[in-house]
Parts: sequence; C-alpha cells; structure tokens
Amino acid sequence: MEFSTTYLVLAAVFGLFMAWGIGANDVANAMATSVGSRALTIRQAVLIAAVFEFLGAFLAGGEVTATIRKGIIDVTTVADTPEYLVIGMLAALLAAGTWLLVASTFGWPVSTTHSIIGSIVGFAIAGIGVEAVNWGRIGSIVSSWVVSPLLAGAIAFILFLSVQRLILGTEDPFKNAKRYVPVYIFLVGFVISLVTLLKGLKHVGIGLSTGQSYVLALIMGLMLMGIGKMFINRVRMDPTLDKQFHFANVERIFGVLMIFTACSMAFAHGSNDVANAVGPVAAVVGVVQSAGKVGQTSPLPVWVLLLGGVGIVLGLLMYGTRVIATVGKNITELTPSRGFAAELAAATTVVMASGTGLPISTTHTLVGAVLGVGMARGIGALNLNVVRNIFMSWVVTLPAGAILAIIFFFIFKLLIT
Repeated sequence: MEFSTTYLVLAAVFGLFMAWGIGANDVANAMATSVGSRALTIRQAVLIAAVFEFLGAFLAGGEVTATIRKGIIDVTTVADTPEYLVIGMLAALLAAGTWLLVASTFGWPVSTTHSIIGSIVGFAIAGIGVEAVNWGRIGSIVSSWVVSPLLAGAIAFILFLSVQRLILGTEDPFKNAKRYVPVYIFLVGFVISLVTLLKGLKHVGIGLSTGQSYVLALIMGLMLMGIGKMFINRVRMDPTLDKQFHFANVERIFGVLMIFTACSMAFAHGSNDVANAVGPVAAVVGVVQSAGKVGQTSPLPVWVLLLGGVGIVLGLLMYGTRVIATVGKNITELTPSRGFAAELAAATTVVMASGTGLPISTTHTLVGAVLGVGMARGIGALNLNVVRNIFMSWVVTLPAGAILAIIFFFIFKLLIT
C-alpha cells in the first residue's frame, strides 16, 4: 500500500495528540473529585492515573476499542478505496484532538467520546456517504449518553444519603466512619473486580465462569477492605480540627477511601476512554498491515495501547489543572465523603458500560454523579451557571468534531491524491 509508513507515523502522532487531549480533559475530570476534595494532590492523582488508566485500557478496554474502530461505520463500503478509511481515521483523530485542546484551554469538561464519534461520523458522511454510518449503533451510543449521567447521578444520590444516615447524621460520626468506611472500600473492590472479570478479560485470553468471577471479586473486595481498615485504624481523633469544620476528622477517614475510589475511577476511565485514541489508530494499523485490505477484525498491537497510556499521562500532567478546577471545585463544594459517592457511582456506571462495549461519556457520567451528590444536599448547593456552561459545551462538541473532521479529511485527500 502506497504511503504506508507515512500513514503509520501520522496515526501514531495524531493518536498521541488525541490521547494527550483525553489526559488534559477527560482524565482531569475523572481525577477532579479526588483533587477537588483535597484527598489527593495533583502529583498523587497523576501517579494513580498512570498506573490504573493503563491497567483499565489493557485489561478491560478491548470491547470499546472494537466499537470505535469498526462499529460506527460499515468499513466494507470502502473496500475498494482503503486509503479513504485511513485518511478519514487520521482526520477524525486530528479533529477530536484539536477540539479537546480548545475545550481544555477554556476549562470545559467536554466528552472525548462525543469528540471522536462526531469526528468519525463527520468524515464518513463527507468522504464515503450517509449509508456508510451504522445509524443503529450510533442510536444506542447516543441513548447511553443520556442514560449514563442519570444512572450515575441516581447511584451517587443514594450512596451519599447512606453516608448521611449511617455516619454524618449520627451521634458519633467518627466512630461510625471507622465502622462503615471499610464496607464502602469492600464495595469499591467488589464492583470493579466483578465487572472486569465478567466482561473485560476475554481479549487477553482469560475465560472465567460466572461463579469463579464472583468468588474472585469477593476475595479482591475483602483484601482491599483489609488494607483500607489497616490505614483507617491509624487515623486518630484530633479535636482541634473539628473547631474549623464539624466533620473534619470524619473526612480524614473518607480521605483513605478516596484513594481506593480514585484508583477505581482511573481503571474505569482507562477501560472505556483510551479506546477513543487507540481505536482509530488500530483501524489505520490494520489496513496498512493487511496491505490495503479492509477487514472487520484485526489484532490490537500492544504499542498502540502504550501510546494511548503515555499520551494520557502527559496530557494530565501538562494541561489537566484547568478542567480539574471546573469539575472538582466549581460545580459544588466537594469533601472526601461527597467525592467518594460521586466517584464510586461514576466508576460503577463506566465499567458496566465498558463490559457491554458501549463507549459512554465518562465526562457526562462523572458530572451527573457530582450533580447527584449536590442534589442530595439541595439544589442550592449547585453552581447553576457552571452547570449551564458545561451543558452548552456538550451540545457544541458533536458538530465541532464533525466539522473539523470534514475539513481535515478534504485537506488530506487533496495532499494525497
């Protein structure tokens, strides 16, 4: 295939740029609740993101990657002109990455999933034809963007009400926090492990029965609970702290829990959103390696996943603080107990979606969860101006990605043909 080396180099560069954008925007808001509630520093958040984003992408990201690279458009329609698929995917990566750079500059927590899917649909309509788009698949993805924030918001609402009833609203919140927070840690370990074992490990050659998955998830949950309990027992009551904020000592215990939920959120995000960068790269690599044959199946090279992981960490490190401020501080005031409810709700929703191959928006899910926690405290706890701006940026993202992709597609087409 002509220009094959050029295509691979461009795919790697644009894929890295897109992954950088995900790190700057999406990982920033995935880590925002931990940083915004002061449970983690930026440096600790980056370290957790680096490890668990990659694990999520590698262990549980295969289903979503398959959807991004071959579920959105019917690739058989470009069997005679494979270069159109290649330059289209390159245009989609560059378009989505460019929009994420713009959004991150303004501190808007937009959806990287919206960005890449809008871009792929844009190039497909302009370069191949409307019939090339798998509209049924697009419909199910779009519906998930509505369902996921509502589901995450509802779970976060219920979780925070349970925290208020079992801990914050009792006569001895500190004692009850020490009693119940390990149970929440068990819940984090069990839910994330179970969904990963049931849905995520098929593509790495591990096939477990449902019973085996439940037993292993139970063991993982209990192990994490034991580790968490060990750290919680080290937290001693400091009466001077409660003079400034009544629940200061309780929130220190929730700070331990937030480390576990931050890990689970990073894992969940990696399993779903790394596909936004590596899916199109994998499509380009597949066409080039098969000498121009457009096939429905192609193996996902390990270097592509590594590229995604490295780009994400660089983006978070270099440019992530703006979006962290929007989600972690500006929507509603977050403490570790509120941040825990939001993060566990969002992580549960995202990992469940990853198992079904639906590329849902982590941004929508987490913002929905933060809104759910805010609603549990009353509508007055929300900064409605910030919420309005976030919703507006979501609406703009799809057409912005599509328009940019169409422009880049025709530029690439002009340069190559």
